Amino acid sequence: MSVSENRRFEMALAYHAAPTLMGEKCGSLLSLSEEEFDIRGNAELFLGEMSGLGLRMRVIPKKCGRSLVYVYSVSLLEERLRCRAVRSFLGKYGYSGAADTEQLLDRLCGRLEADSFPHEIGIFLDYPLEDVEGFIRNCGKDCKFCGLWKVYGDVERAKQMFERYRCCRAELCGQLESGKKLIACVA
Repeated sequence: MSVSENRRFEMALAYHAAPTLMGEKCGSLLSLSEEEFDIRGNAELFLGEMSGLGLRMRVIPKKCGRSLVYVYSVSLLEERLRCRAVRSFLGKYGYSGAADTEQLLDRLCGRLEADSFPHEIGIFLDYPLEDVEGFIRNCGKDCKFCGLWKVYGDVERAKQMFERYRCCRAELCGQLESGKKLIACVA
């Protein structure tokens, strides 16, 4: 893997996962081309640099030469998954109430590798529970507002979150464009 490829990988992470990398949300998901990136090599480098900061990455191979890359904050995801209402909701989709975070992620990754898309992934992306439930209940239709996700609950709160996430992206991408390494920006 070249330095320029790693730089492009870091830029892709900054663009798609900035709120997670900057501690604003528990997880982010991006789809990357296996032709464009050595995804496994870049993931290993990321994990080597970021694990001390509590950031992790899971690579989920998909079809057509792409992989899904789930970037997450261990502490924020664990906090999210401790919520009783979230656990109850996930139980409807076969997630064990006694499972730890890694076991829940194993279940999610298994569902992502299958043919259908598991809409409960919104929980792992830190979408409000009411929005995830609303999306599933309404088959993605009749939302109150559409931004980074479809909003079925509190529109004003969602708009504030969207703006915070936009600011994270602008800040992190700006720092990388000025020549900083990703580790220096999130440390």
